[in-house]
Amino acid sequence: MHPVIRLVNRNLTISLNKGFMIWQVIFPLIYIFVGGFAYTALIDSVSYGNKTLDYPAYIASGMIGFNIMNSALVSGIIIWNDRRHGMFEQILVGPFTRTHYILSNVYTIGIIGLISATLITAVGYPLFFESIEFNFLTMPLLVFASVVGSILFGSIASIISTRLKSSEGFNVVINTVFLFFAFVSTAFYPAEGSPLPLSIAFYFNPLTYLVDVVRAGIFGNFDTFVAIEMLVLVTLSLTLFSIATKLLAKLEL
Repeated sequence: MHPVIRLVNRNLTISLNKGFMIWQVIFPLIYIFVGGFAYTALIDSVSYGNKTLDYPAYIASGMIGFNIMNSALVSGIIIWNDRRHGMFEQILVGPFTRTHYILSNVYTIGIIGLISATLITAVGYPLFFESIEFNFLTMPLLVFASVVGSILFGSIASIISTRLKSSEGFNVVINTVFLFFAFVSTAFYPAEGSPLPLSIAFYFNPLTYLVDVVRAGIFGNFDTFVAIEMLVLVTLSLTLFSIATKLLAKLEL
């Protein structure tokens, strides 16, 4: 078996446990079915493109992007645990190189991102069924969002895990960063109508671009702006992945 495949199998085995899968499904369900319907008393509907969405449909589509980001945490956690428990050194002593290790992490977060997006799409489908507009771009956009989003946020998690040495520092920084990504974005509410400083902050957040691409695929609202957002996501993911790769390549044993 190829070394990268062996490492991917190892990563998936330790990552896709019952606790993780429950977290990946139950946590978004709480937002979609509890928060989504509870907030309809405050937000009855949301304007999106040339249509009006019920708030549960809006947040259900946003949770697809949110879950892609959330699943990318796996990359940072794997690297952190490998460093903490001495597995990184043991892996490199075996028939594996740093390149094998890096590629296996990329494939792992890509696979988990696709699984996560599929689960939430299936769960949220009944909510945005009436507004859905599948076309020939739908699947390519969802796959693009899953893969590129996983690499982007997985790279951020990897960078954090390579730069910090204490468990407390790692947990505080990674949770703070991803909390910012989650709530200062269009995953939960639209930028239009928000206070100007907040709406500007939305577009300094890559999750906003990721969620916009997902919604464009589901609701058939692909336009020039979404194409620009896709270009931004690709540029950011390549840049952050390059940084993460260099840091991993220089990581001391």
